[in-house]
Amino acid sequence: MCGIVGVRGEVNKGLLKKMNDVIRHRGPDDSGIFLDDKIGLGNRRLSIIDIKGGHQPIHNEDESIWITYNGEIYNFLELKKYLEDKGHRFYTNTDTEVIIHLYEEFGNNCVNKLRGMFAFAIWDSEKNRLFLARDRLGIKPLYYTINNGNIIFASEIKSILQYPNVKRKINLHALNYFLTLRYIPGPDTIFDDIYKLQPGHTLTWKDKKIEIKRFWQIKMMPSNMPERYYFEKLYEMLKDSIKMRLMSEVPLGTYLSGGIDSSSVVALMSEIMNEPVKTFSVGFGEERTDELKYARIVSEYFNTDHHEFIVEAKTTKFLPEIVWHFDEPIADPAAIPVFLLSKLAKKYVTVILTGEGGDELFAGYEQYNIICNTKKYARFVPKFMISKILTSVPPKFLDYFFKYSSSLGEEGMKRASEYFKHINDDVLESYLKIISIFDEKELKELYSEKIKTLTEWFALKEKYNPYFQNMNSKNLLNKLLKLETEIQLPDNFLMKDDKMTMACSIEARVPLLDHKLVELAGTMPPYLKLNGTKDKYILRKVMSKFIPIIMKRKKQRFFVPIDTWLKGELGEITKQIFSKENIEKVGLFNYNYISHAMKNFNTSKLYYGRQIWSLLTFQIWYKIYIENEKVSSIL
Repeated sequence: MCGIVGVRGEVNKGLLKKMNDVIRHRGPDDSGIFLDDKIGLGNRRLSIIDIKGGHQPIHNEDESIWITYNGEIYNFLELKKYLEDKGHRFYTNTDTEVIIHLYEEFGNNCVNKLRGMFAFAIWDSEKNRLFLARDRLGIKPLYYTINNGNIIFASEIKSILQYPNVKRKINLHALNYFLTLRYIPGPDTIFDDIYKLQPGHTLTWKDKKIEIKRFWQIKMMPSNMPERYYFEKLYEMLKDSIKMRLMSEVPLGTYLSGGIDSSSVVALMSEIMNEPVKTFSVGFGEERTDELKYARIVSEYFNTDHHEFIVEAKTTKFLPEIVWHFDEPIADPAAIPVFLLSKLAKKYVTVILTGEGGDELFAGYEQYNIICNTKKYARFVPKFMISKILTSVPPKFLDYFFKYSSSLGEEGMKRASEYFKHINDDVLESYLKIISIFDEKELKELYSEKIKTLTEWFALKEKYNPYFQNMNSKNLLNKLLKLETEIQLPDNFLMKDDKMTMACSIEARVPLLDHKLVELAGTMPPYLKLNGTKDKYILRKVMSKFIPIIMKRKKQRFFVPIDTWLKGELGEITKQIFSKENIEKVGLFNYNYISHAMKNFNTSKLYYGRQIWSLLTFQIWYKIYIENEKVSSIL
């Protein structure tokens, strides 16, 4: 596991070292540089495989091809044997060197042979060509920009910003995305002219021309195979995927929430390993949000070596450091517990397995249940009745159907009413009403007059429209799963996992996102994922013999108590950051809207809490990356 940097074009050793050093957290064990008159490649290494011999960048036999690489290839031993049989000679025992010889053998198509997570750059001096690639699901990040005929790339944007001619200008289109979604979907980033290489894509740079190609995408093609087939196949592939990800020369463990995904990982790790699994869990000291009791049940059941961490309100002091690690604003408050849990885990392990991806593969999130079932039955209920029910029924009663209804308040109920208004004739509009932090009307109220005119055209619907074409009741669920696996998963959840674990020099592995497992899920009929109102139907059925103790537990979002935090010390700090002077100084937002959200927070905590957290995250990001304020001086 490493961090990579590079420049094709004008570069010197001092600049390359500076780019490399700013991401030292991704690889504190070793650093390396390759430099000639055409290119500079850098690498920071977290040693996991071939600890002594894996120094990067790595070259082929005649040193005509060089690679800098970040990731893990789980089938590298099988590929190495194949390549040795073809006559390739190796000087290390790393998966890195396997990629470079695969490139010699298959060219750009080498990516199709790889099973794992990766972001890498290959410099082919004989063809005078740079080749970049990112793994199929986007587990590892890779950014690039083109500047004065040079291409600069890195695992993190902060490395690219070390290049002297790269300007720190806000991409207003990306700002729209962030305020709507609380993250920025690729290929955009918050910076003008800096881009993400998309998951499952390669980039070739030759003669100052760029060519981007897609080599893999999710296919939703349900088959007619019986349930028994998927029951057996899913168990077999889950176990195989986890077994492959136990490959390590350093200690490893897993994050455990007590939900079906992380518990499945623990159950199968326990079956495979000959020693107790090291498990790590996080809580907030609040009964309404804590999953610690469920994690303890699973830990005791499998006799794991268990460790817990309680996140307190005062730990929000780490927010500026977290924002710095993200490079661009991501307003998921769950980043704080993941960051702190990673700090704890680093004392014991270097590799962590997580349950990320299970919700997108097997329909675990409540929006799938809500959309599919309301779409099915809403046509039988007149729209005016739905609106009347939502505004007249006590929120505490609605909590029975949606746990946080009473926290949504009046504004949240209005948004829910808008959702039902469109569900029969415009599913995309209804979907956006569920997921949006700020809707289009609120964005217009939020922006300052100057910015409002510059952000009138917003292409969110245009980006999502392809997923909603030719939609019907049979394929609705799979369309939603494909959308969120391709957009939200890599740019929000996987970005959070990568940046927060690597901030603490930990490698996170995601066995549920093995691409072969994802392909299997794509062939499953929708009823095996969402069966009536039962989420993750096939996964629960497969795992029931291993963890019957939690099988009946309903899906619970990892809920962070930002409403409690904003009532205390963080609330006072937030008021200072949102002062009229600070807001008008930045010049992007209308102070009146922010003041309104702060005043009405207590009546719609969940609704306005998410908006306030998004704006707080952005303001902190702006101070760090645009105003160059020190991280330590912000909170």
